Amino acid sequence: MIESRIGFWSRTGGMLVAAGLVALSGAALATEQSQQRQQGRDVNQAAKQDARSTKVDCRAENNQSNAECRQDKRDTKQDGQQEKRDVKY
Repeated sequence: MIESRIGFWSRTGGMLVAAGLVALSGAALATEQSQQRQQGRDVNQAAKQDARSTKVDCRAENNQSNAECRQDKRDTKQDGQQEKRDVKY
């Protein structure tokens, strides 16, 4: 009888430890994903700002047509979006 109680408590304790480890690993994964998303957002926002300044500089120099300046801005934003994907995935 005593041996069965010891076995019961041993199994119960083991299951509780296992459940705790699973819960902690899930929380760590969520934190890591959150950090990756934040880094991706930061990269994306920086790319948007770079694209804005690229277009302003382009129009100030007046060396290209407005369409070419817009294309430069698009290219800059797309490069930033690709960097975001690289960070996130």
